[in-house]
Amino acid sequence: MHLETLLIHGAEGDAQTGAVSTPIYQASTFRQHTVGQEGGYQYSRGNNPTRHALEEQVALLEGGSQGFAFGSGMAALTAVFNLFSAGDHIVASQNLYGGTSRVLDKIFSRFGVSVSYVEFSNLIDIEAAITSNTKALVIETPSNPTLMVTDIKAVTNLAQKRGLLTVADNTFMSPYLQRPFDFGVDIVVHSATKFISGHSDVLAGVVVVKDQRLAEELHFIQNSTGGVLGPFDSWLLLRGLKTLGIRMDRQSQNAHELAVWLRARPEVKKVYYLGFEDHPGFALHRSQASNTGNVVSFDVGDGEFARRILSKVKLCVLGDSLGGVESLVNLPDVMSHGSVPKERKLQMGVTPSLIRLSVGIEHSADIILDLEQAMK
Repeated sequence: MHLETLLIHGAEGDAQTGAVSTPIYQASTFRQHTVGQEGGYQYSRGNNPTRHALEEQVALLEGGSQGFAFGSGMAALTAVFNLFSAGDHIVASQNLYGGTSRVLDKIFSRFGVSVSYVEFSNLIDIEAAITSNTKALVIETPSNPTLMVTDIKAVTNLAQKRGLLTVADNTFMSPYLQRPFDFGVDIVVHSATKFISGHSDVLAGVVVVKDQRLAEELHFIQNSTGGVLGPFDSWLLLRGLKTLGIRMDRQSQNAHELAVWLRARPEVKKVYYLGFEDHPGFALHRSQASNTGNVVSFDVGDGEFARRILSKVKLCVLGDSLGGVESLVNLPDVMSHGSVPKERKLQMGVTPSLIRLSVGIEHSADIILDLEQAMK
């Protein structure tokens, strides 16, 4: 089946009753048939039928062996980083989402896990950062918010040569537009709050792994630490996935129209958009993803002016998220990347005057009119 069809028919409802929609099993405990029963459902921290349906669906869409659903994107990343031990070292892209670098720098550093941040467009720099205790390379492509593109295949080739895991944050693209397992990645992570949900009504994260050994380790961590996604939120994600394809098609189309309009505005000094042929990652992104996605970032050159624009929007929502059906605007310098050290933010291109726009499914003309009146 094509991906558009799998989104609808991957999780086929309930075999017992014939319900087309997967039921919400709002249960913490399940009746066991024997003392010490092996297999089946016992306790929802370990497994729940609704969450299990979601985890199978996401694994199917990504092309992985097993999926795991958590209470947030950061809970999902935390579970992945719990694969590592004191003394282990990680090499990560300097363009990671601010929350990812924060949990590595402020939490996992307490337990003896160290991290080096490098520019992942240069394989020489990545290789130079690898030490004898390096265990993984962590990438996010395209990056948030300046849309830097990482060559997934080149990174995984290097990782395999050095015996390292590759972890890819695929939040910005979703499995509909990009499948990192096709390029050799070991672990894929999503903040499912964003595109997988698509409706700004659920907080969730998912991890998908390629290999059965990793699946067993992740399930042990998920069950032991307990940051699981509840049944109702799992059902909301299953429902959101059914419209992922049509949402992302419309959002990508709208983003293109917005980016072209922004580039022609005298107030805008620079536009970051993957659909422009002069974007440095244009050809690479097209080789590993099927579309541009919905994020357009633009720099207006003056931090005070950027704040005035964000105070005047009426249709666009000023909010610290992305991927919803509504258009969302954000000032990364003090919002999504507020915890990132200033020097690293400047290396990423995150200035006080950079605005990130997550384009929704409204009529593009209305979004443009809203930004136009805000700029005036």
